[in-house]
Amino acid sequence: MQDFAEKVAVVTGGASGVGRAIAAKLAAEGAKVVIADVDVASIEKTRAELGARGLAVDGMEVDVTRGESVDALAERVFSRYGNVHLLFNNAGVGIKEAKRRIWTLPEKDWQWTYAVNVMGVTNGIRAFVPTMLERGEEGHVINTSSGNGGIASLPTTPVYASSKAAVTSLTEVLHFQFLMEGARLQAHALFPGPHLVNTNILNSDRVRPEAFRIEGQGPSTYVDMQALAESAGVDFKLTEPREVAEMAIDGIRNGRFWILSREGKSDQRLRARTQSILDRENPEPTK
Repeated sequence: MQDFAEKVAVVTGGASGVGRAIAAKLAAEGAKVVIADVDVASIEKTRAELGARGLAVDGMEVDVTRGESVDALAERVFSRYGNVHLLFNNAGVGIKEAKRRIWTLPEKDWQWTYAVNVMGVTNGIRAFVPTMLERGEEGHVINTSSGNGGIASLPTTPVYASSKAAVTSLTEVLHFQFLMEGARLQAHALFPGPHLVNTNILNSDRVRPEAFRIEGQGPSTYVDMQALAESAGVDFKLTEPREVAEMAIDGIRNGRFWILSREGKSDQRLRARTQSILDRENPEPTK
């Protein structure tokens, strides 16, 4: 897909961070964009700010952990716009886990992270893909993974990393199944980076539902992450969301399944992990 004018795009987690940047980029390219987010105030703020730049986007409150909420989004979008050409399953959360061990993490942390990061993706696929296939037009499903877990796992974020490993795996399977169907749809795995992206993901608890809430668990900060990274010997740098949006659009235009930067340490980490498997050697902690 080279021309995004008049194409219909749905972006979950579209009211902030990478999702907001993708929405803005697509709107600037002439696409009809619908941002879906659980944070209503951020939806309105994003729509107002983009509108002031002459970029019109639609918005809807959606909780991707609830299948019926994503179904309602799909029903509204297909009814209003006829089809979806670009589905970004982008909503994601992170928890304050960096200084804790797997065996100490409470069940609610696992449940909420997987509900958003994994089930949010599968809910999007289930709600949108059947109709996209039925319409028979060219389309793209872009699932947001992470180099942390999707490529190699940092030893300090077991919940987040394992959830993103799942996203990478299911996106590969989706790619294979589109090929088996002879579909005009293409799957893409998006790896924001090459560095930690400057978003609100470290403050995800602001939108944590009551059912998954844990009292006294405050947000991580970039200062926390910087200290943790430096203690692990990892370079601490930030990537801006607009850089990820540009990379995503370029990846779609070039038909790439793997959408990730060639900068940073992703290639090095991937080679090291693959080599350890091929050599049957014990893995070394990712840095």
